[in-house]
Amino acid sequence: MPDRRVPDRHDWYEKRGRDARARTARGRHDEASGVRRSETDMGQTLTTCTFCGVGCGIYLEAANDRVTGAYPSLSHPTNRGRICVRGWHVHEVASSPERLRSPLLRRDGRLVEATWDEALGYIADRIKEIRARYGPDALAFFNMPRCSNEESYLLQKLARAVVGTNNVDHGSGPYCNNSISVLRDMLGVSATTNSIGELFRSDAIVVDGVDLGMQLPTIGGIVIRAKLDGAKLIVIDPRRHRLAEHADYFLQVRPGTEVLVYGAMAKVIVDRGLMNQSFVKAHCEDYDAFVAAVGRFDLLAAAEASGVAPELIEGAALAYGRARAAAWLYSTGAEARSEDSIRSVVNLVLLTGNVGRPGAGVYALTEHNNLQGVCDMGVSPQWLPGYRDVADAAARRTFEQAWNTPLSAQPGLGARDMFENGKGSTVKALWLSRYDPVTSAASNNVADTLARMELVVVQHLFPVAAAAQAHVVLPVVAYGEEEVSFTSTDRRIQLARQVLPSPDGPMPVWRQLMLLARSLGADWAYESSACVMDEISTVVPEYGGVSHENLGRDYGRQWPCTKDRPLGTPYLFDTGIPGQCFRFRSIAPPAEVARQPAAYPFALIFGHSLYYWHQNVLVKHSETLRRELRVLLLDYPEGFVEISDEDAAALKIRDGGRIRLVAEEGTALTTARVTREVRSGTIYVPFFVREVERDLTGRARSGLGDLDEPVFVRLERVDSL
Repeated sequence: MPDRRVPDRHDWYEKRGRDARARTARGRHDEASGVRRSETDMGQTLTTCTFCGVGCGIYLEAANDRVTGAYPSLSHPTNRGRICVRGWHVHEVASSPERLRSPLLRRDGRLVEATWDEALGYIADRIKEIRARYGPDALAFFNMPRCSNEESYLLQKLARAVVGTNNVDHGSGPYCNNSISVLRDMLGVSATTNSIGELFRSDAIVVDGVDLGMQLPTIGGIVIRAKLDGAKLIVIDPRRHRLAEHADYFLQVRPGTEVLVYGAMAKVIVDRGLMNQSFVKAHCEDYDAFVAAVGRFDLLAAAEASGVAPELIEGAALAYGRARAAAWLYSTGAEARSEDSIRSVVNLVLLTGNVGRPGAGVYALTEHNNLQGVCDMGVSPQWLPGYRDVADAAARRTFEQAWNTPLSAQPGLGARDMFENGKGSTVKALWLSRYDPVTSAASNNVADTLARMELVVVQHLFPVAAAAQAHVVLPVVAYGEEEVSFTSTDRRIQLARQVLPSPDGPMPVWRQLMLLARSLGADWAYESSACVMDEISTVVPEYGGVSHENLGRDYGRQWPCTKDRPLGTPYLFDTGIPGQCFRFRSIAPPAEVARQPAAYPFALIFGHSLYYWHQNVLVKHSETLRRELRVLLLDYPEGFVEISDEDAAALKIRDGGRIRLVAEEGTALTTARVTREVRSGTIYVPFFVREVERDLTGRARSGLGDLDEPVFVRLERVDSL
């Protein structure tokens, strides 16, 4: 069983940290210079971990043309000498023997090795043919939030300025754009408002719908240390995870009742006079309508619907409302809920004036290392770089002048349109950069969608599932083999440095895109990824003060890094908040919480599990991580769903026993994992166990919030099959 202690207290990690400090003592340097070379034959380079969205500073060790180890930077402001198990072993990925080494071109039904000229020439010819026959919108270009800023920018520029389509998107699976849309609407920004390190200055921290100990362990450790320093910890989640064990207030809500709980908290704050009246009056619009809507919420009704004691909801509201600086952290669990759920959170932040101050704010956490960056770069069917609407003529004119070509005003198709919503029938060609929708989209028909395409191009480190349907597969360089930038959930734009020269065969993505654009008639002439960033800084205002040269100092720059703020912004609105720039959004209590039929007494929760990571393509190709994150699957080789020990005892279901889930639309056979992490009356379904949802509802989701209503089931023990 996995260790349940707080990750930063794990003895093994502490030993690794001591070893790292001992190595650091040899040839100690000033980390702010960005690069170190010791006097031994081993090179040690300060870079950025790209496994998740935290953006920890780490050193990579290299010897004999091979990356041999990783250990944390002691003074990096995000992680301060700590990294998680994934960071310790991120270097193993580049050494995988399964890496793609040369382009593959499909000939006579088989993928065979080809030269770069053959592969790129074939792609260029097919793009020209398909565009001439069907028009530019017959092509679509998708990548992942693991892609760097430079390659993301060039991918959308290739689509828009060379091919002529807005069919671009980040196929991020469990993420959607609810958070960005809400933050831009209510706060006028599109990012987390504060820095991770400021959590040490918070008096109250809300962790909402995210298991930080599993998903973002470095931030989980920071939250625990902030609590030990006196911050009140409030956890809102259907699951009892590791941080919940340390919470001052743990609101274990029933699925789908979050808006009721948020509304009840807002009502307590208003009734007790804890709102920040001066902040609201100076900076917020539509407050009166919001307060009128809050008056319709009822604490006791919310408690009954959510299954949380009213004194817990009230206590959490008072702790949050009375804090001088309060931070609200949410991730995929909240990100994939409805927009009203995110709006309700931002309403609470505005109501208490927790914007524009250290240790306060709203933290939209991300698991992927560059979700912020790919959105900033315009990898979206409706936004140009810098979040400018493709339908806005003035916005288009800026890029038409910069790129010297007219642009389409028609919003494009996204990954969900293509793989989930059935709107992609007119698309004949797909470009998939580090994106494997067969695995991550979790749709019933992804393979069929790819099979009907006239051209599928896959850029990847490994022969992923989508490559089976590809006409061309292009190998890319690995972490540590190129210098590119990423923008983390800390709003920190950082370099991932080149530790080793690029190997023979694979090529950086940005260079592949440049060569293809030339084959299609464009005059692109980027000599390096730094040249791409130089162009980004001229057209994306939030990156106006960014260059590879200054990212190499002082641990990068914090977003937004503008021409007039070249050192970045420690927290948004740090120089003062403009007048009425924030907006409340009135949220009425749901007309009724989904009624649970008496015949189906259990509600399903779909979400992340620690063992979600076993499907991550990077984990699959790290020997240590593959072993570490598959250990529980040795006991449950076909996957599992989690039920409470209380329900298991009542139904006489043993851990590891086979069970049947029965819904109105179907049934599913699976295995029970008995745990105290889920509350009685709920069943937790890790989203990688796709067959459960398909069997119950006849469809699967690409994220965690696609179903309009909760799924209610009956649970039966299966003694034999």
